[in-house]
Amino acid sequence: MGLVFEIRDKNDNEIAKSLIREYSTIKGAEQCFVSLDKELADLDTYYYGGAFMIGYEDDFPVATLAIRKIDDNTCELKRLYVKPDYRGRGYSRLLVDAALDRARNLGFQEVRLTTKPAVMPVAYGYYKRIGFEELGNENGTVSMSFSLTDRHGILEF
Repeated sequence: MGLVFEIRDKNDNEIAKSLIREYSTIKGAEQCFVSLDKELADLDTYYYGGAFMIGYEDDFPVATLAIRKIDDNTCELKRLYVKPDYRGRGYSRLLVDAALDRARNLGFQEVRLTTKPAVMPVAYGYYKRIGFEELGNENGTVSMSFSLTDRHGILEF
């Protein structure tokens, strides 16, 4: 029997916190976690108006991705993380696709994110390939944006 990957909404804060803490230990990613204590103190408030998804392989939590509301039209993708032993299976792509669909369903028109290409070159390349555009680069941290709408309305993925 093949492996089953399933994306579920967060229903256990401790699983989410464990994955975030594991992600925060990646060498070079420390600047991505300047508000980690605030975030972990109350995940439900921090991601209110967005979503927090956990990826499971055969019911074992192996990945995460969150959507944080910036304003009524804009959200931010945060905490895309796949445990090292589970990388290379396409789980990041599945999570990002699910998050873009969710963001659209939540009524957002723009999705933003920040990434560190020197630390996460594969993620950065993927974001560029699917249409994220660079907004700026500050000390190696790149801000990117993806429009969920175009001249004719909502984009379909």
